[in-house]
Amino acid sequence: MSIASASRRILRRIGGALRRPFSSEPDPASSPGYHVAGGPSFMRGAVFWEPGRPLTLEDFRMPRPKAGELLIKTKACGVCHSDLHVLKGELPFSSPCVVGHEITGEVVDHGTHTPAEIINRFPVGSHVVGAFIMPCGNCFYCVKGQEDLCESFFAYNRAKGTLYDGQTRLFLRSNGKPVYMYSMGGLAEYCVVPANALAVLPNSLPYTESAILGCAVFTAYGALRHAAEMRAGDSVAVIGVGGVGSSCLQIAKAFGASEVIAVDVLDEKLQNARTLGATHTVNAAKEDAVEKIKEITDGRGVDVAVEALGKALTFSQCAKSVRDGGKAVMIGLAAANIMGEVDITRLVRRQVKIIGSYGARARQDLPQIVKLAESGAFNLKNTISRKCKFEEANSAYEDLDRGKIVGRAVVEIMSIKPSPNYPFNKKFIWNLYQQTMN
Repeated sequence: MSIASASRRILRRIGGALRRPFSSEPDPASSPGYHVAGGPSFMRGAVFWEPGRPLTLEDFRMPRPKAGELLIKTKACGVCHSDLHVLKGELPFSSPCVVGHEITGEVVDHGTHTPAEIINRFPVGSHVVGAFIMPCGNCFYCVKGQEDLCESFFAYNRAKGTLYDGQTRLFLRSNGKPVYMYSMGGLAEYCVVPANALAVLPNSLPYTESAILGCAVFTAYGALRHAAEMRAGDSVAVIGVGGVGSSCLQIAKAFGASEVIAVDVLDEKLQNARTLGATHTVNAAKEDAVEKIKEITDGRGVDVAVEALGKALTFSQCAKSVRDGGKAVMIGLAAANIMGEVDITRLVRRQVKIIGSYGARARQDLPQIVKLAESGAFNLKNTISRKCKFEEANSAYEDLDRGKIVGRAVVEIMSIKPSPNYPFNKKFIWNLYQQTMN
């Protein structure tokens, strides 16, 4: 057989291979051989190994969704203080793990035996946003409609870094070792998300800016809608106006607050707060925040105060800032050894309510949050202060730790190039050549 003839036969075989979905023989490095239809068999993810060690980009086998789960091609992932607490070892969590828990992306696959109603609601190609609290839908609290207290989420994901069968979906490509998931493990090119934690993202909303809907806005919405039960005309103070706090300002404005008081120690953040709905600003580094809030509210205090930092000082300020009968809502996560103090006698005599709030309720609230953003009641563009590349995630968390990020930073995650293992690699061509010559 001539070289030219053999070459033509090789090219015909390559063409046939390209028309077939994928080779029936999985690459041993990415066993069990799961591929995204028409795409790669592996992806990259940012791995946290231990406190003090930078995130590293590692190759993973393509995560495989199971029943009721979707594989999402991640487009953007927000940079949140909760992740930072994990990276600094302030919140115990299984490692190695992939952090990142507020994402947007595109549906690329459904798990086997996923119900038809889920497939119809989220067909392949749908744009979606994911909530960081991923309710199981079946536990005691989910059945009661309190999905923000989902037993499975806390028992499996937050306690073990897995989904609700007790297994992670992330495995290193090199050796198959498991890597745990903080929520969906969104700081990766693909992630697996339970359908209960997703909402359709309309084409009118951009991927990058909309990523914060799943945590920063989701947390703010839960705090004011459910914990505070805020009503139009209420006065609201927000202590700490970073990513989540600035979202609280906008939600308070959208819900009809009469006064929205932003409290922080950085003038730059307070200036930004004015653009997001704050009617008053207080620099707590220059004046007594509690006294200033009472001055603004004719000596009474606000109807609702929200603490968004997770520090003992701001916890106390929040509790002292509310009027008699008011509600102090705590949403800032603290390091494991931080304790807050409160005046018990005032709490009892003056009916002050101190309420913890972790987030909203994905199935009922996330679609409403998307509608708020779509209507323009929530300004996504002004909330995002930095966009960075996947490879710049480490520097984003470092700047977050130093207080250099005014609002919210978002990592834009670009798609990986086609896998070098499919179909154009040397072994593939050599096998074709041998088959042709034989």
